[in-house]
Amino acid sequence: MSSVERAIDLIQYRLENSKEKLNSARILLENNQLKDSLSRSYYAMFTAARALLATKRLNSTKHAGVISLFNQHFVKTGIVSKDLGQMLLKGKDLRQDGDYKDFVEVSTQEAKKQYKDAEEFIKQIEEVLREEDNDDTTNRF
Repeated sequence: MSSVERAIDLIQYRLENSKEKLNSARILLENNQLKDSLSRSYYAMFTAARALLATKRLNSTKHAGVISLFNQHFVKTGIVSKDLGQMLLKGKDLRQDGDYKDFVEVSTQEAKKQYKDAEEFIKQIEEVLREEDNDDTTNRF
């Protein structure tokens, strides 16, 4: 298997993984498990961001690193909207609060917003990936 084929497999794997996490977020939201839904929604965005980073053979073992690389290579260059960078950062902050702070209460409205943001985030990442796939002038690998 060539390095290009491995990269494509990794991108597809991460994108499918992000959709699985989004589905988990929906199930948790429907069952009023709001903090865990926030967390899964964030991880859905985080994993989709990692799928896009793989198009440039970029990765980080830290959340802040992934967010920084995503902003540097995709937001600041205009490949994705600034809104996506903001969604990812806000999602990380909400997830950390829900996972690590005591007495944090998450409203249904907040969890629904995070879920909707994650849906939009993945949708836009998929659009970018489709454009890259159809753009014969760009060789990302």
